[in-house]
Amino acid sequence: MASSHLAGDVCDAAAKETRRSIWSGVLAGVGLVAFIDETVFHQLLHWHHFYGKSTPAVGLVSDGLFHAGGFIAMVAGLFLLADAHRRGGFVPKRWWGGLLLGAGGFQLYDGIVQHKLLGLHQIRYHVTLWPYDLTWNLIAAVMIAAGAALMTGRAGVTGSAMFRSDAGTAA
Repeated sequence: MASSHLAGDVCDAAAKETRRSIWSGVLAGVGLVAFIDETVFHQLLHWHHFYGKSTPAVGLVSDGLFHAGGFIAMVAGLFLLADAHRRGGFVPKRWWGGLLLGAGGFQLYDGIVQHKLLGLHQIRYHVTLWPYDLTWNLIAAVMIAAGAALMTGRAGVTGSAMFRSDAGTAA
């Protein structure tokens, strides 16, 4: 009986470490897409602001708040990543899956909820929107599908190499 209790504790610990890797990836994915959106579409191309239904000054403040939120998500994700490495429980396959799910999920939320339902954050203004919306949402769907695929199957813990999931297997 004691050995089955010990086995249950080991499984619970492994599941917790896997969840830490996944959440680290999700937060990093959200932060990454927010950074790309803010940098490319807001600052470089000047296509839109996070909230574009007011004055340019309000748009800039909203962009700053959006950028801060994305930065906080990225930092939190990287802290969880460092913690998973420190604990020896980093699962790269699940981290990459989480990153893609976070990035795609945030992008889909941005495209459907903010663009379509709330009208807060269009990709572009004063142009035909459907090609931009279609492209934005298709890319999000591809990221979500790829992330979901990485959440299936076997995944191993690695001690040192971030991009390997086979560190625990013998060659």
